[in-house]
Amino acid sequence: MQRMGMVIGIAPEHIAEYKRLHAAVWPAVLARLSASNIRNYSIFLREPENLLFGYWEYHGSDFDADMAAIAADVETRRWWTFCSPCQRPLDSRAPGEHWASMECVFHVD
Repeated sequence: MQRMGMVIGIAPEHIAEYKRLHAAVWPAVLARLSASNIRNYSIFLREPENLLFGYWEYHGSDFDADMAAIAADVETRRWWTFCSPCQRPLDSRAPGEHWASMECVFHVD
């Protein structure tokens, strides 16, 4: 299992909409995440900086293939048409990233 953290900005005028969307994530989107070995997924909001912090645990063996399956999923792509306009990717993110990856520097069970 691999723990993964990521961060992205959120437009302040879209915070209420983003919360509304995530209060009722579409079942097909949740099913695709599960099928792609994503578990224990959480998104946290930090105001007033307007940052979203995402955390998940990856339980698969081919991360690139699982991420490609998520990106190819029709319902997930439609879901992103609602979520992505709310988000503000960080200037410091790596090429090809939407959410910026984070390094885990500490963990305890």
